[in-house]
Formats: sequence, structure tokens, C-alpha cells
Amino acid sequence: MLSTILIIILILLLIGGLPSWPYSSGWGYYPSGGIGLILLIVIILVLLGRI
Repeated sequence: MLSTILIIILILLLIGGLPSWPYSSGWGYYPSGGIGLILLIVIILVLLGRI
């Protein structure tokens, strides 16, 4: 249950960090890239059964 909530929150952060939104156009791809990396790590841990 906790892992599902964590994945949903990370996906929402990833979408919010994309540079297509007006407030984040100056940020570049750094926020979404970092959040995407964290999301990938969490998904791998969930698949391995660590979380």
C-alpha cells in the first residue's frame, strides 16, 4: 500500500516538473530527470520486493 502511494506521488512530481508548464520553463530537464531517476529506483525496489 505504501509503495503504491509513493509511486503515485513520484509520478505526479515528475509531471509537475516537466518544463512544458509556464512556471517551470526556466528549470530545464533537471527536476524531471532527478524525479524520474528516483521513480525508477522505487519501481525497481518494488519489483524486487524491498519496499
